[in-house]
Amino acid sequence: MLNQTNCISISFLLFLISLIGMFINQKNILVMLMSLEMMFLTVSFNFIFSSVYLDDIIGQIFSLLILTVAAAESSIGLAILVIYYRIRGTITVELMSLTKG
Repeated sequence: MLNQTNCISISFLLFLISLIGMFINQKNILVMLMSLEMMFLTVSFNFIFSSVYLDDIIGQIFSLLILTVAAAESSIGLAILVIYYRIRGTITVELMSLTKG
């Protein structure tokens, strides 16, 4: 059975793993997007657990909003990457400064 400290520590550990993934792997944009999604999911998990622990539905509503924003961000980010790959032929982060307009 998971208690409060276990759930918070699991959420904190997953958030740290995703934060480390963002900073260590700055060359692959897909891994950066996956780390960002993992951050959203850990925050959402924390809201859901707090909602269940406090017997309130507000945390679950915030969790649904976070998941909606994360899905929209993923679809738009992947669409931009596909278009960038068609134009440049690569998706390296070093060349992303060429898209400044």
